[in-house]
Amino acid sequence: MHKLLTVARLSGLAMLLTMSACKTNTNIFLQEWDTPYGTAPFSQITEDQYLPAFRAGIEEARKNVQAIVDNPEAPTFENTVLAYENASPILDKVQGVFFNLSESDSTPGMQAIEEEVIPLVTELENDIFMNEAFFARVKAVYEASEGLTREQQMVVKKLYQNFERNGVGLDEAGKKRFAEISTRLGTLSQKFGQNLLAENNAFKDATGITVSEYYDFMSSCPDRAKREQVFKAYSARCNNGNEHDNNAIVLEILQLRAEMAQLLGYRNFAAFQLSNKMAGTPATVDAFLQPIMDAAMRKAREEKADMEKLAGHKIEAWDWSYYAEKVRAQKYALDESQTKPYFQADSVLKGVFTAAERIYGIRIEPAPEVEVYTPGVGAYKLTEPDGTLIGIFYKDYYVRPTKRGGAWMNNFRDQYVISGPTGDRDVRPVIVNVCNFPAPGEDPTSAQPSLLTIDNVQTAFHEFGHALHGFLTRCNYKSVSGTSVARDFVEMFSQFNENFAFVPEILRSYANDYRTGEPIPQELVEKVRKSLKFNQGFMTGELCAASILDMKWHELSAAQLATFHGPEDIRDFEERVCRKMGLVDEIIPRYRTTYFNHIFNSGYSAGYYSYLWSEVLAVDAWEKFVADGVFNKETADSFRKTFLEKGGSEEPMVLYRQFRGADPDPAALMRARGLE
Repeated sequence: MHKLLTVARLSGLAMLLTMSACKTNTNIFLQEWDTPYGTAPFSQITEDQYLPAFRAGIEEARKNVQAIVDNPEAPTFENTVLAYENASPILDKVQGVFFNLSESDSTPGMQAIEEEVIPLVTELENDIFMNEAFFARVKAVYEASEGLTREQQMVVKKLYQNFERNGVGLDEAGKKRFAEISTRLGTLSQKFGQNLLAENNAFKDATGITVSEYYDFMSSCPDRAKREQVFKAYSARCNNGNEHDNNAIVLEILQLRAEMAQLLGYRNFAAFQLSNKMAGTPATVDAFLQPIMDAAMRKAREEKADMEKLAGHKIEAWDWSYYAEKVRAQKYALDESQTKPYFQADSVLKGVFTAAERIYGIRIEPAPEVEVYTPGVGAYKLTEPDGTLIGIFYKDYYVRPTKRGGAWMNNFRDQYVISGPTGDRDVRPVIVNVCNFPAPGEDPTSAQPSLLTIDNVQTAFHEFGHALHGFLTRCNYKSVSGTSVARDFVEMFSQFNENFAFVPEILRSYANDYRTGEPIPQELVEKVRKSLKFNQGFMTGELCAASILDMKWHELSAAQLATFHGPEDIRDFEERVCRKMGLVDEIIPRYRTTYFNHIFNSGYSAGYYSYLWSEVLAVDAWEKFVADGVFNKETADSFRKTFLEKGGSEEPMVLYRQFRGADPDPAALMRARGLE
C-alpha cells in the first residue's frame, strides 16, 4: 500500500502547486516514460509535479470507476473487476515513485506535499469502497464466480472484502463517520512516522550514534554509564513531552481504530484485522504467542545467569547486549570484530545474488543504464537464463537523515499482465530494498567500507527474500501478484531466504576479508553457524513481547480505550502487559509503544505476530530443503512454482500443503531457535 506522511504545510506551497497544475504538458507523470525498462526518470521529476499528477490520477480513477458503474451490460469479471484493476494508471505511477521516496529520500517539500495528498487519496478510496452501485456489480461477479479461474476468484474475493471492510454496508451516518476516521487515521499515522524520523535524527545528536548502530554499540561499548545513557535515550524516543512526542497520537489512533472496528460490527480492532488473515482470531494469536514467550523467558533466565556470573554483578537492561557478547566470545570464541571484515556490504550483496542465482537459476547483473534516485543507490537487472526480463532491482543500503529507520522492500511497479488485441504483455516489476547499514567510511570499527554485523547480513538476505517474492511472481492481476498476500504469510519468504546467508557454499562466494581478499576460514564459519542459536531467549523474547504488546493494545474495546488519557496510562498499560506475559525486567519489547512504527505507520497493526507465525512456515519449509539437499533443483523449482509464482492467487495454507504435503509443524520454530 502507499505510504502517507504529514507535517505542517510550508508557506506558499499550495499556491505554487496550484500554479504548476497549469503546466501538465511538462509533468513527467502524465507522459510515457521513454527509459530503459520503463523505470522512473528521476532526474526529470520535480517536487512541483507531484500534486498535479495526484490530482490528475484521482480524476482519471473517478471517471473510470464511474464508467464501470454506468456500464449497461451485465457485470462480468472483465467489465467490472478487471476494469477496476486498470482504472488508475496515472495514480499508480505517481504513487509508486512518491511514496517510495517519501520513506527513503524525503525532503521538507515532500513532507508538505504529503499533507495535501492524504485527504485526496483517502477521500478517493472512501468514495470508491462506499459506492453501493459499484459494490452491487462486484457482488454480482462474486456470487457467480464458479466459472472463473482460481486466480480470478481470489481477485474478486479480495475486492469484495475490501468493500465490506471499508464500510459499504453502513448507513449514511456510519459511512460519514467511517470516512472521517479513515482520513484522520491517515494523517495521524504519518505524523507518527514523521515524529519518529525527527527523534531518530535527534538521537545521533544526543548520543553520537545513529539508531541503526544501537545494537552494535550496546554490544561493544565498555562504558556502562554511556550504555545506560544510550539505552534510556533509545527507549524513550517520542516519549519526551516535546514537539515529537507520540503519546497523544498513539491514543487517538487506537481509539479511532477501535471505533472503526465497532462500526463494522467487531468487538475490537484486532478481531477486525485478523478476520481475513491466516490466524483468523485474536484468541488464536494469543494462544500461539504465549508458549513462545514462556520458552524464551526460560532461556533468557539461563542467559542472564551466565552473564551475571561473568560480570560479577546484577545485569540491567543496558548491560544485556554487552555481556551477551562477552559470553558468546567465551562459549564460541567468537565476537563480531572477527566477522565484520568478511561482511563488507557490497560483498554481502554479491552473496545475496549468488544464492538467488544458484537456487532459482536466474541471472542478476548491474544495470548502469537505469537511473537511480540518489547517490549510493545501485540498479540491477534480473533475467531468466534465456535473457527474458524478470525485473529491475534498486539496492538502497546506507543510512541517511532523509530515510526512516529499519529495513523494507517495496514496489515501484507491480507485476501483472496487460491483455490486448495483439496479445498479452507481461509488465515486469521494479522493486527496491531499503536498509540502514553504516555508510562507507562511517562504520564505527573502520574508516574503510561498510562492514556489517551478522544481524545486518541476515537483514540483507531477508529483504531480498521479499524482493524474490515480488520478482518471481507470474500472476495476471496486480492485486494478487507477488507480496500481495495475507500479512501473516508474507514474512515466510523473507525469513526463509535468511537461511542461505550462512550455507557454507554460499558463504564462500562472498565472505572475503576486505583487506586481504582471503576467504572466511572454515573454523570461523562453524563458529558463526553454531552461535546463531545463541542469546535466543533475549532475541525471541523482545520480538514476542512486541507482538503481544501489539495484540493487547488492539484487543482493547472503544469503551476501554476511552479510559486512557495520557502518557502515564500508556506506560502503565505497557508495564501491566509485560508483567502478565512474564517478560523479565532486563528485557524490553523490541518496540515500545511510542516508537512502534510497524503498528502505527506501516500496516502491521494487530499483525506484528506475523514474523513469528511466518517463521514457523519458513523453518518448516527449510527443513524440507535440508532433508532433500539445499541445492536440490526439484525442491527449489517446487518452492518457486508453488509459492513465489503464485503470489496471492490461492489461499496460503492450500499452497503450503501443496509444497510440504502436510500442515507446518509448530515445533519447528522452537527447534530452529534452540528453545526446546
